[in-house]
Amino acid sequence: MVSIGIIICARYGNCGAGKCFRALRERRGGFARYAAEQSASIVGFASCGGCPGGNVEYVPAEFIKNGATVVHLATGLVVGYPPCPHLSHFKTFIESQYNLPVVVGTHPIPLNYFNAHRKLPFWADSNMAAAAEALLQEAPDVMAAYD
Repeated sequence: MVSIGIIICARYGNCGAGKCFRALRERRGGFARYAAEQSASIVGFASCGGCPGGNVEYVPAEFIKNGATVVHLATGLVVGYPPCPHLSHFKTFIESQYNLPVVVGTHPIPLNYFNAHRKLPFWADSNMAAAAEALLQEAPDVMAAYD
């Protein structure tokens, strides 16, 4: 059983999380790492709190109280414009402070976002391709299905 806490970018605080929940059901994007037969549930969903991510200090503790075994940093932190400049800090902090593994990404990167963003200098400058490596394993038709 995997119990997942998701942290999203505060810019998307009103997100309905439809793509994240769909990706979990379909085992796509950041959730592709879990076998279809493996039981998985979302035990927490919270915003980072806005730059520089104040909620990241305490939200994982709430996730743990609900049984979280892993934290996913939502795909919006990768494909938002600009992408989250604190992404690697969040991952390092949560893993060291809470001893929880952190996965970058939830749903696949929508193809329209990827095609637009990969042309911009921040993509290379911030090394987002490396940060989002697992998300980029999806086939273009799957990414397009998340547009």
